[in-house]
Amino acid sequence: MTSKRKVVLFYPPYDGPPLGAPLSLLCLAAPLLEAGFEVKLVDNLMAPDYEQTILRETQDALCLGISMLTGPHIGAAIRIARAVKKLRPEMPIVLGGWHASLATEQTLREDFVDAIVRGQGELTLLELVQRIAEGKDWSGIRGLSFKAGGKIHHEPERPVANINELPAPAYHLADPGIYAAASGVRQLAYTSSVGCPYQCNYCTDQVFYKRRFNAYRVERVVNDLAELIPRYNIAHVPLFDSNFLVDRKRAVAIARGIIDSGTRFQWDFQTSTDFLSTMSDEDVCLLAESGVHHIGFGTESASQEVLNLMNKRFQHVDQMVETARKTDRAGIHVVFNIILGYPGETEAHRQQTFRIMSDIAREYWNVSFSPNIFTPYPGIPIWPQLKEMGVREPQSLEEWETLALGANVLPWLRGEELQRVRRSLDYFLLNNQIRKAAKKAPWLRRGFRRLLGAPIRWRIGRNRYSFPWELWLSRTVEKVVTRRSLLTGQALSERTQEVC
Repeated sequence: MTSKRKVVLFYPPYDGPPLGAPLSLLCLAAPLLEAGFEVKLVDNLMAPDYEQTILRETQDALCLGISMLTGPHIGAAIRIARAVKKLRPEMPIVLGGWHASLATEQTLREDFVDAIVRGQGELTLLELVQRIAEGKDWSGIRGLSFKAGGKIHHEPERPVANINELPAPAYHLADPGIYAAASGVRQLAYTSSVGCPYQCNYCTDQVFYKRRFNAYRVERVVNDLAELIPRYNIAHVPLFDSNFLVDRKRAVAIARGIIDSGTRFQWDFQTSTDFLSTMSDEDVCLLAESGVHHIGFGTESASQEVLNLMNKRFQHVDQMVETARKTDRAGIHVVFNIILGYPGETEAHRQQTFRIMSDIAREYWNVSFSPNIFTPYPGIPIWPQLKEMGVREPQSLEEWETLALGANVLPWLRGEELQRVRRSLDYFLLNNQIRKAAKKAPWLRRGFRRLLGAPIRWRIGRNRYSFPWELWLSRTVEKVVTRRSLLTGQALSERTQEVC
């Protein structure tokens, strides 16, 4: 028998470090709970046997909602959706999240998908669930795409809601202890704003949030954290904001409010160097005093030509240097993201990036790097150019599953060229890692690192990477960290998907 008030929400597993309960589901659940619906959240940590849990919970549910990203998320989403549709073919299966919103038409063609909630989903999903419960037609629900009468229907976009007017995420539905056991720290994922005003050609954020910065008021952020931290005994809060420092006065007011509240915890965020570099040294130190211990930056390249190709004309190398200086003075660790293989990038551009970034890291201890091969995700503005250059866009939902960081699909970066990029990257990272480790290494290993340092710097300066004996030797002693989380600075594997 179907419950008139039950909704099951599923967040597929991924191979990245857990940063807390899936915030997307907590946000979707809140309006449903306020409207009197029962919500069952499922992920692989809440329910290790998540497939059986979902099959059991959906036996008497109104619908199943799945939020997913491009990449490994998709495999489990497909498997679960097919199993549920086989068991209960009449029950609606609703997809949402970044991938479904950015590749709506293609995703909705799958026979196990009945509807897609596009973009900001809280109010759209609530209205859909109310229609399902009342047995009413789905037409007219803004922000919804669905199947009816053998056809696909796309309703108009839903106006973006001020996030201050949405209910707080339903944190009480998840046990932080479960995620602490998996990560080793009690964390609470939190979003104080969504959206970024920039329009970088490779980024999905502008497609999803339409370049609108939509932020909680300062008082709400401070009060939320002052209440949630002690309630759940939280030690660390990763902010999922796209670009936290868009409003620098707001950011400083939040930091000051946290200090004044007496609440003590560590927190991290992502932003761009053009914002932080214009802050005063005192304000950056205030961020550190409030608990900020890591910041991730989408620096992407140290070549102004490549930055211009990315439509990042707002960013310059001198801002990266100033950002490193100010955060170093404040004692904040930072990660500079690097994108390699972007259309139009040459080997000279890459060497310029490695040289300048190495110089920055030599001067400032707090800087680490997270390089990635350019990955073309659905919906990004550069797709027409990519197709002209021979990039094949995945033609089905299943094909998108294999598209993740570390999976190179670029026709212009193959064979010897790709091998050379990877080898030069290995030397760049090893050089930086040796420099950092030398400061704290036991004396027996310090000489080993000094022995490697000189030839590595010679190779980078002259762009010579044949017979890489230093790499072979170093790998017998310690592992080179090739990727770091932009959000927390944690070391990641090459194929790890970072979920934010």
